Amino acid sequence: MKIFQREQRSLFGEILDWMLTPLLLLWPVGLALTWLVAQSLANKPFDRALEYNAHALAQLIMVEDDQRIQFNLPLPATEILRADESDLVFYQVLDNKGMHLSGDRDFPAAHPRYEVPPGQVVLRDDDLRGIDIRVAALWVRLPLAGEEALALVQVAETREKRSVLAAEIIKGVMLPQFVILPMAVLLVWLALARGIKPLHRLEERIRARKPEDLSPLNLRAVPMEVMPLVDAVNDLLRRLNESLATQKRFLADAAHQLKTPLAGLRMQADLAQREGTSAQELMRSLEQIGRSSIRATHTVNQLLSLARAEAAGMGLQRTRCDLAQLVIEVVQDLLPQAMDKHVDIGYEGAEPGSPGVGVMGNATLLQELARNLLTNAINYSPSSAAQPAVVTARVLADPFGRVVLLQVEDTGPGVPLEERDLVFQPFYRALGTEADGSGLGLPIVQEIARQHLAEVELEDAHPERQPPGARFSVRFKGVRELPH
Repeated sequence: MKIFQREQRSLFGEILDWMLTPLLLLWPVGLALTWLVAQSLANKPFDRALEYNAHALAQLIMVEDDQRIQFNLPLPATEILRADESDLVFYQVLDNKGMHLSGDRDFPAAHPRYEVPPGQVVLRDDDLRGIDIRVAALWVRLPLAGEEALALVQVAETREKRSVLAAEIIKGVMLPQFVILPMAVLLVWLALARGIKPLHRLEERIRARKPEDLSPLNLRAVPMEVMPLVDAVNDLLRRLNESLATQKRFLADAAHQLKTPLAGLRMQADLAQREGTSAQELMRSLEQIGRSSIRATHTVNQLLSLARAEAAGMGLQRTRCDLAQLVIEVVQDLLPQAMDKHVDIGYEGAEPGSPGVGVMGNATLLQELARNLLTNAINYSPSSAAQPAVVTARVLADPFGRVVLLQVEDTGPGVPLEERDLVFQPFYRALGTEADGSGLGLPIVQEIARQHLAEVELEDAHPERQPPGARFSVRFKGVRELPH
């Protein structure tokens, strides 16, 4: 099956794209805005000239005998009006009745007189004979006998000069941009390349490190934006260093612990193979071999249990578990072992299914925790047929506080106060005891408790007695109810 992988992007290229894309998109917008501004700027001086011509023609309108409107345009003025090298100039003069007095007859109609105040020039774009023109229209107030009349003066010209001026303005504005834009792109590229140089230097420092160098990276040598990433890498290096140190110590201790039973196996095997060995000596050697193999097997199993507990981590499968039911099952499984060692083992406390005994966790690991606590209590409780030791498991529930307490109590010698932190270290065994064990039971208990966010406490079971015994308490955060 073909697996489609996401294309790997370059951080440099992506930042460059996000910086240059808006610039390149805004450039055409700038061109359009520049064109509009250039058209407005080009219209202003020529519009003023049209307004001046309209007022000049309005001054040539006269009223004779208070009744007749005349327009007299001298020939030199006509030549001046028509003398334009670039554009065609048109004009029209109408009297108060709309009759043509002078100029072009087919001039486009102006705004009605009631829409424009007299004496005010109105500019508009229009067309004459299919040619685009710019028109200035002016209603002129004239005194007639008995009434006030309005004459119309319109002056227009083609737009050639305006287009040329607008093009010149655009050239003057846009030509420098064709030089500035590539320079801006180059400067952005150079600035970005310089900005990510600290990342390249950080990469070089990491690549130059030796495999065994897990010291933290220097935060002062990186930009502020990269500090969270470097801080996360330093945290990973710290945890990796601690993990490697734990593994090295664990392997060294495991090799040391396995060396003793394996050496005993070899020695007893050599004794059994000697010539002249009696049947009684051979039987004794075989018994020693059996005990050494059992001890080695137990140590290996404990090592595997601790490895599984440590490897569970975030991938731990959690369900709602009845802690009372799990502990009772473990007590029943350990009854034969307790009877062999003359230990009275029992359970007291909450019944299975009762309120408050549910915890969120992994049933297999929780049973492993209870098994190690009970096995530890059995091994470290001296007993005999005449005076058996007592080991008690309890599950106490507080449904209101949502806390579940697992206790394992014995009648053994207890643990001195100065050794109570040491007994949770791998392969540590309390001094002055001859109990058979690997020294891994309590570290397994602590690791499983940590995986379930629980706390482990160790105290004297009966401080007023001698020996005081030991009581291990594991405090869980419970759930409100168990699944039906």
